[in-house]
Amino acid sequence: MAKVRHRYTSVRGHRVFYREAGPADAPVVVLLHGYPTSSRMFRHLIPALADRYHVIAPDHLGFGQSATPSAEEFEYTFDTLADITAELLNQLGVERYAIYVQDYGAPVGWRLALRDPDAITAIVSQNGNAYDEGFVPDFWAPVWAYAQSPGPSTEAALRGALGEEAIRWQYTHGVAEPELVDPDTWVIDHHEISRPGLDRIQLDLFRDYATNPPLYPRLHEYFRTSQVPLLAIWGAEDEIFGPDGARAFTQDLENAQIQLVPGGGHFLLESHLDLVADAMRAFLGQNTSPQS
Repeated sequence: MAKVRHRYTSVRGHRVFYREAGPADAPVVVLLHGYPTSSRMFRHLIPALADRYHVIAPDHLGFGQSATPSAEEFEYTFDTLADITAELLNQLGVERYAIYVQDYGAPVGWRLALRDPDAITAIVSQNGNAYDEGFVPDFWAPVWAYAQSPGPSTEAALRGALGEEAIRWQYTHGVAEPELVDPDTWVIDHHEISRPGLDRIQLDLFRDYATNPPLYPRLHEYFRTSQVPLLAIWGAEDEIFGPDGARAFTQDLENAQIQLVPGGGHFLLESHLDLVADAMRAFLGQNTSPQS
C-alpha cells in the first residue's frame, strides 16, 4: 500500500493542504476535487495510482483542510482557485502533469490548461463539464437565476443546496447500489460547509459558475488544436452533468475515450472505484510514461 502524505504549505499567504503519494520521479497526476467535498474524495484513488504515478491532490481554498479566508478577505472565483493551484504546482516544481477533474475541479483544470497548454499531458474528466450539452436544465436553472440576479429571492434555492439532505442527494442520486456510498462522505462535507462564513464563500462560487460557459469556445479551440489525450469516465445517471456532456468531447477531440458507467452518479469513485482506477491506469499507461 502506497504511503499517502498529508502536507500543508502557504500560497499567497494562505494555508493550502494537499495529499501526495508516489515516486518523486514518476509522471505527475493532479486530482482536482468538486463541490462540496475536498481531496478526501480521492482517499482511495490515490493509493490505486501511486505505485506508478506521483499523485498530488490539493484542497481548494474554502474547502477541506485548506484555509477558509472570509469572502471579504478573498475573492472566491474559479480564476482565483486556478491561481492558487498553479502557484502550488510551481512551488512543488511540477511543470508537466495529467489532470483528473470532477465538478468544480473542471473549471479550475480548464483554466490551468488554457494558461499553459504544454503543461497538460492528459485529461481524465469524471463528470467534469466542458460543454453546454452537459448541463441538466432543472438542476442549473436556479444557479443561472442567482448569477443573473443575486438577491434574497434567488439565493434561497441555493442555500438549500448547502443542507445535509441536498449533499446526500449529490452522493446517492442515480447510484444503483447506494449502500456502497459511505455516509461519512455527506456528513463530513455538510459539517465543513456549515462552518461560520462558508455559506457566503459557496454562494460566491455558485454565482461565479456563470463565468464558465463563456470560456468554453476557447477551451474547445484548445482541444481541437492540441488533441490532448482525454478520457471522459462519467456516471451515466448523473442529474447534475448529464451523459451528453461526456459525449460532447468527441466534437473536438478525435480520439477522446468516452466511458459511461450505468448505475453511477455524480461521485463515481464512491460506488465504482475499481472501475475508474483500472480505466485510468490503462488510459494513463497509453498516454504517459509510467513508472515501471
